[in-house]
Amino acid sequence: MAAKLLIIFNYFTVFDRKRRKKRVLLHSYMILLSFDTEEFDVPREHGVEYDTLKEGMEVSKEGTCRILDVLKQNNVKATFFCTGNFATHAPEVMKRIMDEGHEVACHGVDHWEPKASDFRESKRIVEEVTGTKVRGYRQPRMFPVSDEEIAAAGYWYNSSLNPAFIPGRYMHLTAPRTWFMKGEVMQIPASVTPWTRFPLFWLSLHNLPLWLYEWLVRRTLKHDGYFVTYFHPWEFYDLKEHPELKMPFIIRNHSGREHMQRLDHVIKMLKQRGEAFGTFTEFVKERLSPNPSL
Repeated sequence: MAAKLLIIFNYFTVFDRKRRKKRVLLHSYMILLSFDTEEFDVPREHGVEYDTLKEGMEVSKEGTCRILDVLKQNNVKATFFCTGNFATHAPEVMKRIMDEGHEVACHGVDHWEPKASDFRESKRIVEEVTGTKVRGYRQPRMFPVSDEEIAAAGYWYNSSLNPAFIPGRYMHLTAPRTWFMKGEVMQIPASVTPWTRFPLFWLSLHNLPLWLYEWLVRRTLKHDGYFVTYFHPWEFYDLKEHPELKMPFIIRNHSGREHMQRLDHVIKMLKQRGEAFGTFTEFVKERLSPNPSL
């Protein structure tokens, strides 16, 4: 009897290993880090006279380089949603993003004055600067955009949705929490927790205790099977040293090098758990292609 039970146990153990191995082979990229790489314009939201294409660009360039340093140290890939303005004014940073193996996607043209039609001009600019096809789009401030026109412009995915429970522009209680298709375009929302829809985006990493943020990430990852989040380069600039910018506490908190350390800690935590990192386009290909190698 004991021998039979041992045979049954071994059978199901091997079966479970094969099942988990097959799942990993089919869907190996579960962590999608993204960065809205734009000219720094937040001071203007708080009544500060600020030149976003001069001063703001310098802040964003430095922040982007700090992000790239963290990603390089951890050997992980990410997706950078770039505005046309950033691509035009920081070609050397765009080159570094590409050279280090990351994906470049579009984030409108002018972050301060987004237009519904920016997806076409943004694509033209970013493709001209990088010399590569762009497959993804995210509208500034997560404003809505026509998926029919997105598809017609040649995009594969749209990540302009934060389905969180936050009063204001992020209040999307009826929107799907996880990826879904809308016509020919895959929608890839930012991850929020199951049930409560608590956002796990940039502000959460700034202000939650790190252990709590990481616990929520693990819970969401376990429930959804993958995790999507986004940050901005200017968060990695030392904002606390510039009171003239009038940044609110929730943005200044743990900004600059502290935020680099927090992002580094999150990445290391996920890598220690054996989680794989990938780009949005890799994620799309794996889920829509019968052959993941395509």
